[in-house]
Amino acid sequence: MPSSPRKSKPRKSSPPAELPRSAISTAHVKQLRLLAHDLSNALEAILQACYLLNRAKSRADTRRWSQLIETASQDAARINREMRMALRALSGE
Repeated sequence: MPSSPRKSKPRKSSPPAELPRSAISTAHVKQLRLLAHDLSNALEAILQACYLLNRAKSRADTRRWSQLIETASQDAARINREMRMALRALSGE
C-alpha cells in the first residue's frame, strides 16, 4: 500500500549564480527560453487537471494525492519562472 503523500515545504531558492556572459551563447539562452516556455505549458495543463480533480467528488486519499501533484507542480512552475527571469537577464532584456 503506498504511503501517504508528504507535503513539501516551500524552499527559498538562492539567487541564480552569476555566469560570465561569454559562458552562455545567445543561441543557447534562446533555446533555453523556448524550453522553459514549453515546460510552462505542460505545467499549466497539470495544474488545471489538479484543480478539476480537487473539486470533483472523490475519496480523501485521491484528493491528497491530487493535492501532492498540485503542490509539486506549483513548485516546479515557480522554479521555471525564476529560471526564465535568469535567462531574460542573461539575454539583456
